[in-house]
This record gives sequence, structure tokens and C-alpha cells, in this order.
Amino acid sequence: MRVLLSTIGSRGDVQPLVALALQLRALDQQVGLCIPPDFRDWIAGLGLPVIPIGPEVRNAGRARRAATTAAPSPEQRRQLAEATVATQFETITAAAQHCDVIVAATALQIAAPSVAEKMGIPYIFAGYCPIVLPSPHHAPPPLPPLPGETPPSATAANSELWARSAERFNDLFGAALNARRAAIGLTPVSDVRSHMFTNRPWLAADPTLAPWPDPTDRNVIQTGAWIVADDRPLSRDVETFLDAGEPPVYFGFGSVHASAEAGEAMSQTARALGRRAIVSRGWADLSLRDDRADCLVIGEENLQALFKRVAAVVHHGGAGTTTIAALAGASQVVVPHVYDQHYFARRIHDLGIGTAHAPGTPTIESLTSALERTLQPEVAARAQSIATEMRRDGAQVAAERILKESGFRNQADT
Repeated sequence: MRVLLSTIGSRGDVQPLVALALQLRALDQQVGLCIPPDFRDWIAGLGLPVIPIGPEVRNAGRARRAATTAAPSPEQRRQLAEATVATQFETITAAAQHCDVIVAATALQIAAPSVAEKMGIPYIFAGYCPIVLPSPHHAPPPLPPLPGETPPSATAANSELWARSAERFNDLFGAALNARRAAIGLTPVSDVRSHMFTNRPWLAADPTLAPWPDPTDRNVIQTGAWIVADDRPLSRDVETFLDAGEPPVYFGFGSVHASAEAGEAMSQTARALGRRAIVSRGWADLSLRDDRADCLVIGEENLQALFKRVAAVVHHGGAGTTTIAALAGASQVVVPHVYDQHYFARRIHDLGIGTAHAPGTPTIESLTSALERTLQPEVAARAQSIATEMRRDGAQVAAERILKESGFRNQADT
């Protein structure tokens, strides 16, 4: 069987699909990944075929932040949407040749379901967080209003918020999607979001950390989180630093932009509490103004190993980082910025395994207060307990289900 896995986004969007790809390969299936070019070398190094799609995500984000022009006009948004949809149709159509199933993840997979429909093959959509999927039990992830768009009232019901979300998808992508569908002989769709998500989406999230809110709902298939097993040793610098004193506090915001002052606030917070710090540069290129021995700035590391050896993890609340920290039994402080990060901040608070920091740029005072609450023995004990309840086989469960639902079986089972 040939499986195409597709996503557009940062490493947090790509890495779960890498975990699924590795599990499918372990089951003797052929797999390719259609992903942003930022991650081509990493994935190719794992021996997995890569089909780049679109521009580099990191550079595009930098360009947006550096821009000083006004927000795009409706006509500019239309042109951007048309360009995005055109790129997706062209790239995914070429990548899906001779494939038996397409699995797409994240909420910008506009073309993938139509490509699968045209080819007559199954299509599966997966989300990494419950709130990306419609439900009367929760609101959609918060998004900044578009120019001219009236924000919803603070008392708006979930049903109204989901209706507005659907309208937004239709306004942004409906015309471009249906023009492309017409060009390949497909009928128009009236609801872009439902077309993309399907009526039976998958939820690649841990059921303890991020459960689907309605256990009686059989239309959402929760497999568990898709985690790449990482057996790389920590770098010599990190090992030396860890061995030189008490467990430090880890600070990192992954692919989220953070201000130049954030790194300094992190180190000063740790010192205020008598702790050492490890600061991850991430896509924000965080750094420190001094080179004192109580702080270490790092690049790419095995976070699964590192998080088991720190006193707490302070991060942005991405699905992947939150899950890895929870699996490691680490206490957490989540400083949410966008999208589903607000959900994970609430979850680690509700589970008693850390503190939900207020959204936005943290200060020394706010981080110190949050860490004081998080570094309590009862929080650490709760985090260790929750870690024992979490699943570690989500990618395997998903891979086996893909084979079953597509009519294939592992050769080992024949």
C-alpha cells in the first residue's frame, strides 16, 4: 500500500506525521510526506520520501513579522487564497499518484480531500487537539478577526462560534476551491471546513491529556498522540550542564515568535528562584546577554530525554511539546500565544500538572509567580502520576487502523 501524508505548518504539525510514517514503514507499507521544505533534510535523513509544498514556513513567518504594510485588502486575501489552493492542488495531485490513501493533518488542507475524491481513494483528516474539531461542548480555537470582521460577543454560544468559523473558511477559500474542483470535473462544495474535516475525523491526541469531550460520540476516532520515538543522546554540553548541579528549568517557545527580552526574562526568573536554566533558541532565536554558568542556551536536542531531567518545563503550549512534557512526568508552565495553545494551557492547569500563564509576553514577575506554583512537590507528584496514565502507542494504533480501513493487512499477519 502507498500512503501520502500531508500537512502545512511548523514542526509541531509535521512531526506527528513523521511518527505515523515510521509506523507505516515498520508495517512494510510505502509512504511519502508532502510537507513544507523547512523539514526536507530532516525527514529525508530518516529515509522517508519528501515532496516539498509551498514556501519555507519559518522564512514566511519572518517576512510577515518584518512587514510594515497594512493588513492585506480583501482582494489581496483572495489572491493569496487562490495561490495557496493552486499550489496545494498541483503539488498534492502529483504527490498522490499511485497512492492508495491520503492522510492530511491541520486545518489548511484545502485541496487534499478533493484530490482523493478525484482519484477515488480514501481520505483521512486528523487534528492534534480536540478544539480544532467542531463540537457543541467547546468553542473553536481563537483567531484574530480579519479587517472589517466584527468580533463575536463574549457571550456567543459555541454553535454561533462554529458557524462563524465555517463562514470564515468559505469566505477565504470557497471560491478558489470550487474553481479548482470544477476544473477537474468535481461538483462544488458548500462547506469548505466540513469537506476538509470529513464527518469522521481522527483525533491524534492523548485521551488523558486532551480527551474528546463526548465519549458517546463515535464519529471522532481518537488514536492517541503520534510521537516520534527519540533515542538520540543528549549533547555533551547539555550532559555536562545537567551533571553540574540541581535539575534546571527548561524554557522554550518552539516555532512561536518571542520578543528579544523573553530570553533574558527566562534566565532572570530562574535566578530569582535559585534555579539554573536551559533556554532553547527555537525559531525566535532566543539568546542571553551574559554567559554566566547557571544558564545554558541550546539548539536542537532530544526533548524526550531532556524533559525527564529538568525541574519544570516552561513553553508555548504546542500540542507536541505539551504531550512530550506530560509523558516525561514534568511539571509545566504554559504561556499560550495562538490557536490550540490556550486549550493546552487550561488542560495542564485542570490536570494539576502545572500552571496556565496569561497569554502574551511573560515578565520576570509573571514567570516567577507561575513557576513558584509549579515547582511545588504536589504538582511534581501529580505530573508523574499523569505520565503513567498516558498512551505511547498512538502512531501504531493509527497506522494499523489505516491498513484495516483501507482493506490492507500487514504482511506479517498474512
